[in-house]
Amino acid sequence: MSRALPNKVLHQLEDILASRYVSRQSEILDRVTDLFVVGSGKFNEEHVDLFDHVLFKLLDNVAVAARAQLGSRLAVLPDAPPRLIKLLASDETIAVAGPVLRQSDRLDEHTLVATAQARSQEHLLAISGRKTLTEAITDVLVDRGDQAVVANTANNDGARFSEHGFSGLVTKASGDPGLAMKLWSRPDSPREVLVRLFVEASDAVRGQLASADASRKEIVELAVAQASDRLQAAARMRSADFADAKGYVEMLHATGQLHEAQLHGFAKEGSFDKVTLALALMCKLPLDVVERSFVRKQPDQLLVLAKALDLSWVTTTTLLFMQASASGSARPQLDQHLANFTQMQPRMAQSTLQSYRTQQRAAE
Repeated sequence: MSRALPNKVLHQLEDILASRYVSRQSEILDRVTDLFVVGSGKFNEEHVDLFDHVLFKLLDNVAVAARAQLGSRLAVLPDAPPRLIKLLASDETIAVAGPVLRQSDRLDEHTLVATAQARSQEHLLAISGRKTLTEAITDVLVDRGDQAVVANTANNDGARFSEHGFSGLVTKASGDPGLAMKLWSRPDSPREVLVRLFVEASDAVRGQLASADASRKEIVELAVAQASDRLQAAARMRSADFADAKGYVEMLHATGQLHEAQLHGFAKEGSFDKVTLALALMCKLPLDVVERSFVRKQPDQLLVLAKALDLSWVTTTTLLFMQASASGSARPQLDQHLANFTQMQPRMAQSTLQSYRTQQRAAE
């Protein structure tokens, strides 16, 4: 860029601002915007700061239509004035803020999160359509968003979700088949999230059908369980992490090295695949059954498995925290669980475990 360009830009700005032929502030805004758009990509930071200052001042008291036009023109520019872009993005009028929220690369995560926390569902919907969304942004979109916002966020291939975000999606998808399908189709959905989705959706289907025809309740429950098994198996097949975990855990089991210490270590890692595989082998239960015990809201079945295996309370506690995370539950009530665990007789737990095996063989 030549050294003459700053003076040329400055003189053009001065001419526009001093022109006797420009009668309205919105006309001055248009002329200055034209000058910036034409030179976009050629300006250095000093020039951008100059335009940022002038346009910010000119934006005072102009009509919504003029602000909306400015936002639409600047939203696509990679060097758009940053202070002005933030002001436009936070505008209460969606016609002004929408294009900027959807398109501008000049908005940082903090600005997008703050806007999503404070503005309307229309603002949230605009943000959900961005090319990329960080976990901090999707957390707010899932928490605050209505059905349209959450569905659009889940359908965004550039969106990344935290554990909290995935948990919120599962909760909202349990009563929304369309959202459930979007969540199922996302390649980044963790398997424990998918298993929880299957279980919660299955419970809803089971409740509806059982209430319609109580005499067919057992048939309905079996059909739902078999459907969940197929879906869980499909989720495993597409998981490279599961394949690695399966080979390692089965090797430990085959060589007699799979004990409580290894299970405790897997739980401390937070490895859903290793923990469920290990428990399935140690309890001689199908993996589907163990997986579902981790994604149910109540940990009763998990406590039975722990007692039947004579696991220590330390290991059981680690499993309970992992179960609470996978199921989207609150922090486990350890005092109550400890009381239940202590009172439970090992022989009774082993008898219950045997009944799980019997029920599964009958289902098969």
